[in-house]
Amino acid sequence: MERRYGIVISKIVTLGLLLLFVLNASANDPETEKTGAIRGKVLTSDARPAADVMIVLAEPNVTTTTEADGSFVFRHVSPGKYHLLITLAGYSTVTEEVTVEQGKTATVSFTLEASSKALQEVVVKGSHSGITRKSTYDVAKIPLKNIENPQVYTTITKELLQQQQVFSVDDAMQNATGVTKMWDATGRGGDGGGYYSMRGFVVQSQLRNGIAGNVTSRIDASNLERIEVIKGPSATLFGSNLTSYGGLINRVTKKPYDHFGGEAGFAVGSFGFNRFSADINTPLDKNRDVLMRVNAAYNYENSFQDYGFNRSVAIAPSLSYRVNDRLSFNFDAEYMAGQNTGLSAFFFSYGQPIAKLGTNRADELNIDYKRAYAMNDLYQTSRSTNLFGQMTYRLSSQWSMQTNITSTNSYSDGPSPYFYLLTDAEVKGDPNAIGNGYISRNDQFTNNSHDNVIELQHNFNGDFNIGSLRNRFVGGIDFFHHKANQFFGGNTYDTIYAKGDIPTYRNFNRRNLDKVYDAQGLAFTYPINLISNTYSAYISDVLNITDNLLVQAGLRIDYFDNKGSYNDVSGKYENGYTQTALSPKFGVVYQPVKDKVSLFANYQNGFTNKATANPNGKPFKPEQANQMEGGVKVSLLNDMITGTVSYYDIRVKDIIRPTNVPNVSVQDGTQYSKGVEVEVIAHPARGLDIVAGYSYNDSKFEKTEAKLEGLRPATAGAPTVANLWVSYRIQQGAVKGLGFGVGGNYSGDNKVVNDREVGYFYLPSYTVVNGSIFYENNRFRLGFKLNNITNKEYWIGYSTVNPQKTRNFSGSIAFKF
Repeated sequence: MERRYGIVISKIVTLGLLLLFVLNASANDPETEKTGAIRGKVLTSDARPAADVMIVLAEPNVTTTTEADGSFVFRHVSPGKYHLLITLAGYSTVTEEVTVEQGKTATVSFTLEASSKALQEVVVKGSHSGITRKSTYDVAKIPLKNIENPQVYTTITKELLQQQQVFSVDDAMQNATGVTKMWDATGRGGDGGGYYSMRGFVVQSQLRNGIAGNVTSRIDASNLERIEVIKGPSATLFGSNLTSYGGLINRVTKKPYDHFGGEAGFAVGSFGFNRFSADINTPLDKNRDVLMRVNAAYNYENSFQDYGFNRSVAIAPSLSYRVNDRLSFNFDAEYMAGQNTGLSAFFFSYGQPIAKLGTNRADELNIDYKRAYAMNDLYQTSRSTNLFGQMTYRLSSQWSMQTNITSTNSYSDGPSPYFYLLTDAEVKGDPNAIGNGYISRNDQFTNNSHDNVIELQHNFNGDFNIGSLRNRFVGGIDFFHHKANQFFGGNTYDTIYAKGDIPTYRNFNRRNLDKVYDAQGLAFTYPINLISNTYSAYISDVLNITDNLLVQAGLRIDYFDNKGSYNDVSGKYENGYTQTALSPKFGVVYQPVKDKVSLFANYQNGFTNKATANPNGKPFKPEQANQMEGGVKVSLLNDMITGTVSYYDIRVKDIIRPTNVPNVSVQDGTQYSKGVEVEVIAHPARGLDIVAGYSYNDSKFEKTEAKLEGLRPATAGAPTVANLWVSYRIQQGAVKGLGFGVGGNYSGDNKVVNDREVGYFYLPSYTVVNGSIFYENNRFRLGFKLNNITNKEYWIGYSTVNPQKTRNFSGSIAFKF
């Protein structure tokens, strides 16, 4: 395996050097000095950038599309007079005559009669159901096409979520290549929704529109425009507080538009599922400068097991105010609250050999798949209240600035049941006994726990030329304040045999659990009471050396000031420390076929601040992760086929590991994560959409404790995962708008215990198949979804065994206005 990866890297490097040689020769071609260029921007009638609009240079019949900021460019245009055309269905063609001079750039601008909302509807209808997005702002913090970006990312659009009748971020993530869910959301203050594995590392969805936006419970999709799954260490632009070495998950929210409209929906389904949702938009003044939009949803669903439920409400208002053509404001809020029972997570007894269980696979455990082992009154209450503000100011045609501020506040209170898998040897006191089926029923509660983040970020964006070289620049400063005041405690309730008749089954309830705490107190407590501040500055520039070659470079300096933990006895914060980290990134993209094929390579960095001290009493330095990646991106046949193939190699160094000396650790551990990812989005015929992904990951510890040396981390997830979705929408006739979709997810064997001393335990591979039928016209949308069609019993886990939902259905209807 190592040799094969080495061959892949050597080929990428060799190809890159060859391309640079060819480009160096072509850069000196005197023909390139005999042409000019046309650069322009397209705005809507409400002065917003018009993205993904096709522009035609009529005489040679050459086309391009606008980027996220509405800009476009034609390069190497021979001197002369030309006509630029914009044609949209239902709107008059816009024509502009432009004169190109040798060695100069002609600048033009368009204003469409379409509003931003109307334009979006036109673009979506004409761009393959809207499941493909060519460019974005948040990934690079500048408007940049995917094919120009040396970083790999997946975009999941709201149009795809509508096809699949997806109502949460958890369900949406089934479309992300190389990503698998490990845990459902806990609802505990400080957590960030579900836990996922990406490139061998754990990640959560903790960013919203590129800044902090933590939601601790199951994250509702009612206000989502799209989800951006950004791969690899990304600390240069996003810092270390909310990102993982595997990447990050960024939620991009819906924005107000300039006329009254919206929709109201209702859905029902298996296990008592009920959902009400609304999306209402309206202008608040006659000039349509002040716009308001409110998204809201209510969910209730029982567990597929005999007990358990999840109840939630989500309200997300947003307000935009366009002061003038240069200055605008956006204000958003999110309120998500609910109650939920536990995860149905089974842990392993610390240090107990797996061999004593009599099996090392989840499907052979003596556990009843459909029993919850806890009553419905053992539920937790959680709330997330997030506030956002943004100011955007256009300084000139080349420069703009943006200020963002966010305040995220989470709260949780109440019990959270969990279980331990016990061996017969533990329960019976017989060291020679082999077998499983006994579990201990436990609780870990939170008590009036709060977690708060304030982030203030200011960015300068520029799109300018130095000589003939185009620069797309972002420079920013960031302040991140984190305050946690949480209390965890718990105890064990009882031990039972988990199969057959269980006389005391219903006894694990709130009243009896309170009696245990009254009589025995707390078996453990875990308070978290801390304050930390992070001060950062960063820059990044994308430089077009030629029309087909661009390079990207960026650097972040990060100063972390941990005030320490609060001591109730002294009334002071103690054991604070400070650390400074540098986080660079580099990238190169060469397009042998402009806007169609790009070869890319990147170096990306991530880091984690470490609180403990070395044997000399000095704070450890930040842990570092460095990624090298290379591959190819394509956008072929007028975007009918888009895709990415990449190979990555992540090395984590300066990991703190224990030594043979008690209470002494050293910082020389290493971990490697290497792999291949393939993603394809295709539209081979009108109405036909295909989304497919495959990922293989090889992770291992290379310098650590002897019992883990050379083994895959138990939290790395399954090495092989794949996803597929195929849908077709009828384009004409009496049933125009009727569509069908089928797809699913595959996950290979996942070792959730992997230890030379204890042994290994794995969750068997699984394939889950889903299907949907949907119909949509201008007035309403209908849908029916069947999940887990084969009624597969399967498990996920974060060093645990968590049974997942059996076959289930949902039906929905939404009325548009």
